[in-house]
Amino acid sequence: MNITSRPFGKLPDGTGVNLYTLTNNNGLKAEILNYGGIVVSLYVPDKGGNFADVVLGYDKVEDYLDRSPFFGALIGRCSNRLEGASFELNGITYTLNKNEGNNQLHGGITGYDKRVWDVKIQSGDKEGLELSLFSPDMDENYPGNLEVRVIYRLTDQDALEIEYYAASDKDTIVNLTNHSYFNLSGHDSGTIVDHQLKIDADFYTPINSELLPTGEILSVKNTPFDFTQFKRIGDGLSDSYDNEQMRFGNGYDHNFVLRTTPADKTPKEIAQLYDPKSGRLMTVLTTKPGVQFYSGNSLKGAGKGKNDVMYDKWHGLCLETQYFPNSMKYSHFPSPVLNAGQTYHQVTVYKFSTR
Repeated sequence: MNITSRPFGKLPDGTGVNLYTLTNNNGLKAEILNYGGIVVSLYVPDKGGNFADVVLGYDKVEDYLDRSPFFGALIGRCSNRLEGASFELNGITYTLNKNEGNNQLHGGITGYDKRVWDVKIQSGDKEGLELSLFSPDMDENYPGNLEVRVIYRLTDQDALEIEYYAASDKDTIVNLTNHSYFNLSGHDSGTIVDHQLKIDADFYTPINSELLPTGEILSVKNTPFDFTQFKRIGDGLSDSYDNEQMRFGNGYDHNFVLRTTPADKTPKEIAQLYDPKSGRLMTVLTTKPGVQFYSGNSLKGAGKGKNDVMYDKWHGLCLETQYFPNSMKYSHFPSPVLNAGQTYHQVTVYKFSTR
């Protein structure tokens, strides 16, 4: 794997932002910013060997500052939603910053997606782009000085591997993820309604009108959430839904309960996304217990993306590996608590092939 860098503009305070290009021996290319750890572009071949950029994003850093729906970003300290922007830990209630109504979404007002990360290029057998961040005690009102490392690797098996580490000097909560929007036909090709999706999950966590899990764990059987076999995504999408859950999300914006959580932290296959048009197949592997499938229901507000392409509803989708949303409220959900002195370590892989 080869890694190069170039300037990608400046933040309002004059801080420079760099774009790092990772290229494997097969010609696949990932472009990643040190601002927010954002995956700006990801070029993979179709069944005819033609390369296209399969993630949504922007050409200028300014666009990521004022209107990005978390395109390609690293999310933390806690991804997804926390009800009432608060949680209780060790008998103490921590009141966080609200940035979605009465709740917190994706780490708050200045989440990790809005930080400049330190960069180190890893060499040797484990070549990669290592991004690190220090999140001080009470950052967005989370307890603990947290050291975070995220390593991006583009392997010769045509996989984008994301490895997460974190450690804190106080008990805290950590739920890191990546928020890339995928369109396997190419970021500029319109909607993903004809993509086919398979998720290794027999259950999902239903939501209320604020998109918060209710604490229930329901079967996907005989619902629009049954992706146990490949299914066309558009079959469940409509502008007028019969299903209350689809109405609440205005499409898919739900956490799926994965069948297996590897005890040995070896990523296991949990989902596949297939685009019949290009023949591209993306296989998702993870060590995490859940995945949020978001069908890009609010992308109209993202405006013009790369190459002046106008993004709109359902033009990209996210498969965000994670602990379940709002999990501090429900003891039967997998816990995102990271105890002082322990190490958070998770791995997610997006592997590409054709058929």
